[in-house]
Amino acid sequence: MTELKSLQNHFLIAMPSLEDPYFSRSITYICEHNSEGAMGIVINQPSNMNLKELLEQTDKDTEFADSTSEHIVLAGGPVSQERGFVLHSDDGGWSSSLKMAPGVVVTTSKDILSAIGHSEGPEHAIIALGYAGWEAGQLEKEMQENAWLTVEADTDILFNTPVHKKWQSAVKKLGVDVWQLTPQVGHA
Repeated sequence: MTELKSLQNHFLIAMPSLEDPYFSRSITYICEHNSEGAMGIVINQPSNMNLKELLEQTDKDTEFADSTSEHIVLAGGPVSQERGFVLHSDDGGWSSSLKMAPGVVVTTSKDILSAIGHSEGPEHAIIALGYAGWEAGQLEKEMQENAWLTVEADTDILFNTPVHKKWQSAVKKLGVDVWQLTPQVGHA
């Protein structure tokens, strides 16, 4: 049996042929990948909510910085869409944080949302509702079926690239013209 290579801290890039409406042209940051399955956060699918609206639902009695209405909230995946995840730079200490890689942390506690709302949060932050999940062997099967490409995560794409350009930027990092790739699976 071959040893599983973990894709934690990698981008999962949807192939152009992937027609699932949720994952079409998506890029997912893989937070966990092991023999039990995988979990990631889609980082380029805006939800219909901004941070100000989210904060008003979670903390009705507090005034927040005006900039919160400009901070979009992403649709992080189809699983547990009521749960929030914040992918952020590794500055500051928050409850319920887990370091993913140098410079990348995921936090699930409300204290970071309040801090971001008061312009006291980490330098870089992506806020998402929900996550993408795969059962044991499911992601590997989808990769064999040519649904996904992977590349090591890049903090510049993660935090500094506009949402609508993340997919193209990740594809460019692969060094191939993704439009020339065939959806057919080939085996040597």
